[in-house]
Amino acid sequence: MPLEAGLLEILACPACHAPLNDRTTAETPELVCTSEECGLAYPVRDDIPVLLVDEARRPA
Repeated sequence: MPLEAGLLEILACPACHAPLNDRTTAETPELVCTSEECGLAYPVRDDIPVLLVDEARRPA
């Protein structure tokens, strides 16, 4: 289930404070930082964003 638009508007990347985009696919629900320098992808588990830098996936 995608995140509410209102929630997505107030969430920001904890590392660089840039906005996040919802890049949820069937296999991997995640929120991705919009900053080109950062680009971290944060997992969403049980419809709850895990906004911990240690849990984020680094960009390829």
